[in-house]
Amino acid sequence: MENYDDLRKGERGAWLSIIAYIFLAVLKIVVGTVGNSDALQADGLNNTTDIVASVALLIGLKISRIPPDEDHLYGHRRTETISSLIASFIMFLVGIEVVWRAIVAFWHQEFVTPSMLTAIVALFSGIVMYVVYLINNNLAKKVDSQAVKAAAYDNRSDAYVSFGTFIGITGAVVGLAWLDNVTALLVGLLIIYTAWKIFYDAAHTLTDGFDIGKIQAIHTIIADVPQVHQVLDIKARMNGNRIWIDATISVKADLNVAESHAITEKIETAIRATYPNAYTLVHIEPYFEEKQ
Repeated sequence: MENYDDLRKGERGAWLSIIAYIFLAVLKIVVGTVGNSDALQADGLNNTTDIVASVALLIGLKISRIPPDEDHLYGHRRTETISSLIASFIMFLVGIEVVWRAIVAFWHQEFVTPSMLTAIVALFSGIVMYVVYLINNNLAKKVDSQAVKAAAYDNRSDAYVSFGTFIGITGAVVGLAWLDNVTALLVGLLIIYTAWKIFYDAAHTLTDGFDIGKIQAIHTIIADVPQVHQVLDIKARMNGNRIWIDATISVKADLNVAESHAITEKIETAIRATYPNAYTLVHIEPYFEEKQ
């Protein structure tokens, strides 16, 4: 029976992100409204989209733990990738809203000097999110989850956004009132960029895209296994944090079934030494030595 401990641990990271984002989103939107900072409000809306993304990740991880059934023989691990895809659409819409509000403010020259409290909240938020990033990034390495790693990178991105918001608000406080709106515009553009990146990565995975560098590394691993004459073909795709590999190799034609099977086991062991979450199916073709 498949072990789902990695997905259970991944859920902890999703919960941590949800709690942090709810707290910070409410704090930023309230203080940003009271303190007249469009940048802090935009940052708060950014965190609101992150709540949706984290909830989608949590739901995806929970569904991914459903065991294989008669019409899902590979399991349900791709659900976490689908959840990322859905979250990207929501983030994109919010990003458009933030950019539009910033453009309207520029058009009407609605520049208001924010309070220093908004800058302090932005700095505090950046520190909190960077700590969350460190925790989730460490968790992603332990469970080898692409979804949790993506969430961790989103945490880091949000930390940088908050630090940037702090700089923008501080500039507005000292006399450059328009800088707050510029920061809001940049935050909106960053939300759109993050949404596009999440969408691209999820779509790439769902269409069976795979890292060419890893394919080459796997080819080398197989080729180095004793008695493998040639690696004829390799295909690989992701299923959640699992790698499914199909490899075709050639071996000497005079090997018996047991000897050929032993080679496939060596290949699987060698690949798992580097990629613990890899599942490998090896097809063997006979190689006939040319007679002199």
